[in-house]
Amino acid sequence: MYTRTESSPFAGRHGFPCWRPVGYWLATAVVAGELALGGIWDIARLPFVADLVTHLEYPSYFLVLLGTWKVLGAFALLIPRRPLVKEWAYAGAFFTYTGAIVSHLTTGYALGEVDLLAVLTVLTVLSWALRPPSRRTLRQTSTPPLVMAHPLQLSSKPGAGTLPNFDS
Repeated sequence: MYTRTESSPFAGRHGFPCWRPVGYWLATAVVAGELALGGIWDIARLPFVADLVTHLEYPSYFLVLLGTWKVLGAFALLIPRRPLVKEWAYAGAFFTYTGAIVSHLTTGYALGEVDLLAVLTVLTVLSWALRPPSRRTLRQTSTPPLVMAHPLQLSSKPGAGTLPNFDS
């Protein structure tokens, strides 16, 4: 039986398609750029951002808190390694964008922003889904041992580890 062993011309060295890293970095660059720039604007409390937050009925100090986390999230998405920190950054970005969508829809203010927020949400999910293996957390599954030893069989004393015979 003949088995084809050469790799596909469209697959990279990890078996992923060649377009995957390009899609990952494009989506990640847009998300990280928006988080960084938006975070800086939030921390600086630019007038149009402060007006938006006021109309959405959030307190003004919320901008500094949210902005700080956005900047840290952008940094976390771009640095190498630290996959668990990246997971938290992706979750934070997802919650930020979906929360903003709900806030706009609930208050009815600046509904034109909802489309952009939806695109940013999709790009966040896309970046997360296209991550290379080096940027993923290891999946830790708890598997039971194949053979379960009896507690008495684990003793190191001679003769201790044998079960008494009650049949005689």
